[in-house]
Amino acid sequence: RFVSQKSAVAGAAFLTLLILLALIGPYISGHRFDDQNLGHTNLAPRVPVLSSLGILDGSEKMFKTGGTEVVNRYEEQGITDVYYLFGTDSLGRDMFARTFMGLRISLLIALIATTINLIIGMNYGIISGYFGEMTDILMQRTIDVIGSIPTLVVVTLLMIVLKPGIGSIIFALMLSGWIEMSRIARAEVLKVKELEYIQAAKTIGAGHMHIIFREMVPNIAGKLVTQIMLSIPEAVFLEAFLSFVGLGMPAGTCSLGTLLTDGFQNILLHPYKLLPAALIMILLMVSCHLVAEGLKKAM
Repeated sequence: RFVSQKSAVAGAAFLTLLILLALIGPYISGHRFDDQNLGHTNLAPRVPVLSSLGILDGSEKMFKTGGTEVVNRYEEQGITDVYYLFGTDSLGRDMFARTFMGLRISLLIALIATTINLIIGMNYGIISGYFGEMTDILMQRTIDVIGSIPTLVVVTLLMIVLKPGIGSIIFALMLSGWIEMSRIARAEVLKVKELEYIQAAKTIGAGHMHIIFREMVPNIAGKLVTQIMLSIPEAVFLEAFLSFVGLGMPAGTCSLGTLLTDGFQNILLHPYKLLPAALIMILLMVSCHLVAEGLKKAM
């Protein structure tokens, strides 16, 4: 059923490609993502095959007060045997390697945060829905209190207090990211706990742990998997937002957020610095949503 949906298959293919590029992309260009070469600063993209055709040959338009001027720094500096597929930044670092290293770090943060949110949210929602009555009331009122505080406010205040880094971002994403997962788990448990196979398990004397993890969890997994695919791009976007406003990854490191920040600061002079990270983030968001929609229909 999943494969029969062309959009879902396309999303899965693009998502797989992005994951592979996150793993091997930083090593393709032959330049390390953190190597600085002050003699190669602000170079435009230059691709070996296309440059001979006059496409992506290192030329860029510079908008100056006297008008528009086409500049090719490779020819000016006599480095026509050098290629940077996405260009370089203001410190001479390869943007291709940095873009896919940033994708790797952002995906790592999102996957770890989503996994933790799944564990906390699934168990919280299952306990609340399964035992019901006063347990359910108390647990749901607790969620209402936590959920009433806007996520961005909580995360932003937390990031101001904590030291910037991967661990701090994961902890910030974990604070309220599990709430939606718990609500989905609780809703699914309320649907299945009165069904015949659950009643049969209770009748033959099965314990709570057996009923929950052997009978319920396999039958509510579909909704949770779909929510995971939606949570990953949300976590990536939130990490990018925090880095964009200066509350995420520390200076000198790279993630999609820090790359977008650097690109935005140079968008008027060197717009090529913004495009790779922006396009990859858009592709990641669309791919995850297509896969999630396909899983939802299939399950």
